[in-house]
Amino acid sequence: MNTHTEPTDPIDQIAAWTNAGQKAALATVVSTWGSSPRPVGSHLAINESGDFVGSVSGGCIEGAVVEAALESIKSGKPKVLEYGVTNEMAWEVGLACGGKVQVFVEPVQK
Repeated sequence: MNTHTEPTDPIDQIAAWTNAGQKAALATVVSTWGSSPRPVGSHLAINESGDFVGSVSGGCIEGAVVEAALESIKSGKPKVLEYGVTNEMAWEVGLACGGKVQVFVEPVQK
């Protein structure tokens, strides 16, 4: 019987991935306005394979954030993402809740 479990906290998961030699990124909600699915300070951890733990939006923009995180891991550069109902991309990725969310994505190294 395997009793090994993966961490469910994004910060713990980042540590596990980087300690195992994997590249990773951390996405953090840095500001919200109006209706937003997740509060400021929410995290999403992403590894170089596209695996992720946590949430920055309750699912509605996770796919776009994961893609941006993979780019950030490759480039080594952080980026700020912004989604809102006035942003065409918001409807495309599913953020139709009437608010805005700003997410900071940064590559993490051991």
